[in-house]
Amino acid sequence: MVDSNKIAVKGIEVALLQANQEDYICITDIAKFKNPQAPADIIKNWLRSKNTIELLGLWEKLHNSDFKLVEFDQFRNDAGYNHFVLSPQKWISSTNAIGLQSKSGRYGGTFAHVDIALEFASWHS
Repeated sequence: MVDSNKIAVKGIEVALLQANQEDYICITDIAKFKNPQAPADIIKNWLRSKNTIELLGLWEKLHNSDFKLVEFDQFRNDAGYNHFVLSPQKWISSTNAIGLQSKSGRYGGTFAHVDIALEFASWHS
């Protein structure tokens, strides 16, 4: 069951998503606060950080028995280098992650579990 709502934060609408009885926040909407034209670039920059990869990996290890550790280790080893680029879709498909969800289309975006979204918002500010 998937349900969607919105809240207003500092004058910006932020979409909420409930999937599998878990709450997710649209970090694309949060990123629009800094860069309305290219919020995906903000998210990709966040995903490049070794600290972010460590956080995502730890969260997945704690909450996702199907998380692919070998693929995670490769991302962790490459994170922080200038050549390293990671999209939410690549992270999700490569590691079988559940902490991030990516939705395509007009009402899409990248949604993060509330635990992860709060970390993104902290980094973002």
